[in-house]
Amino acid sequence: MALWTRKSVDALRQDAESHLLRRSLGPWNLTALGIGSIIGTGIFVLTGTAASMNAGPALVLSMVFSAIGCAFSGLCYAEFASMTPVAGSAYTYAYATLGELMAWIIGWDLILEYALSTATVAVGWSGYFVSLLKDLGMPLPVSLTHAPFNLPAIVVVGLVAALLVIGIKESADANTALVVVKTLVLVLFIAVGASYVRRANLTPFIPPNDGEFGSFGWSGVLRGAGVMFFAYIGFDAVSTAAQEARNPGRDMPIGILGSLGICTVLYIGVAIVLIGIVPYAQLDVPDPLAVGIDATGLTWMRPIVKGAALLGLFSTMLVTLLGQTRIFYSMSQDGLLPRVFAVIHPRFRTPHLSTILTATIVAVVAGVTPIAVLGQLVSIGTLLAFVLVCLGVVILRRTAPDLPRPFRTPWVPIVPLLGASICLVQMCGLPLATWLRLVTWLAVGLIVYGVYGYHHAAPNVRAGDPSPGAAPLPILDGATHS
Repeated sequence: MALWTRKSVDALRQDAESHLLRRSLGPWNLTALGIGSIIGTGIFVLTGTAASMNAGPALVLSMVFSAIGCAFSGLCYAEFASMTPVAGSAYTYAYATLGELMAWIIGWDLILEYALSTATVAVGWSGYFVSLLKDLGMPLPVSLTHAPFNLPAIVVVGLVAALLVIGIKESADANTALVVVKTLVLVLFIAVGASYVRRANLTPFIPPNDGEFGSFGWSGVLRGAGVMFFAYIGFDAVSTAAQEARNPGRDMPIGILGSLGICTVLYIGVAIVLIGIVPYAQLDVPDPLAVGIDATGLTWMRPIVKGAALLGLFSTMLVTLLGQTRIFYSMSQDGLLPRVFAVIHPRFRTPHLSTILTATIVAVVAGVTPIAVLGQLVSIGTLLAFVLVCLGVVILRRTAPDLPRPFRTPWVPIVPLLGASICLVQMCGLPLATWLRLVTWLAVGLIVYGVYGYHHAAPNVRAGDPSPGAAPLPILDGATHS
């Protein structure tokens, strides 16, 4: 059998038509899912870190650079998501364009984005939660709030998983409410803090490099873009819910590009106001927005900001864990993972076993791993996925030019190649240790594929049969089925 095989787009469409997941999400739900995933640890935590250690006031340029790369990638995601409306995101698209092996590599790589992103955000949530409890006079012991045992991070992952098991519509509604709250608080921060901005704090706009790559100067802007890229991760999570969208051809592009555009405007506003209030050198703290509020003297806003951060980070975890379980769902349908990952709950119509298993692993990782290591792995894994999606659009335009495309990426191949190039440049700005971890992770993935995935992949997909890749998966209720 050929190792380099493809699953046809017709097969993907038939998978969508015979889906077991409930179609209940409209354009607003999808846009809110994207915003819910994007606004999180990046803006509430990493903004201060990147400004104080990498870019200074020029962090705004880092954000713009990352946003441009995400916009190009988002246009490519929108084309694929409207054309192949099934769960699985970049993994599904790779199966249609680059073949089974590359699909596995991307699916394995996306674990770094979704599962580890959930763990990273859980650690950030724990930091704000512990800080808020301290403000209320109820401090928790340090032994329970840091690696190797971060109890709040473990508990919050369990709460997110429980909500996801109950149902996608209920999860989406809860996420929408949380998105409204945290967006309003960021707008409030910008509006209230704007009058406290001091021009001196924004000068020099690009601090001179101190002799080390990535430490201010233009190399600092590049390193800052790589760090702040984490803040934009999430718009692609919208595409993982394509099989649950009511009208994916229309709604997926709206959800992806709409959420990205709204968050970019908010990010730039928050960064300018924050750095304008507090000198960037003083922002290497776990709660930079709270520090900014303290500098204004408006201390009544501090609990509001921390509360919004807790809600915002919770909704981010909700979307990223949703994305991971839907990717596992698709990979299981294709036989690359055990079928347990695609078992559907008879009442809630959600992949409940996959959600529980994934959440258990994420909770363990969140409890024992420092946030810095997690954040870098998430960024480089996501950047790699974006590169491959951009290239996939170019390939599919050549190999299948006549396929129906409800949304078409403009100016192909210019836009996809620019998106891939910008993402590669940001990858090059990340530390060597992060690259080594990525290579190690991908090597482990290839071993898993060789041992299990290759031998269990659906044979009719390998043979080019346009029928769905696997038999309908069971809906289990306890021990009455196997």
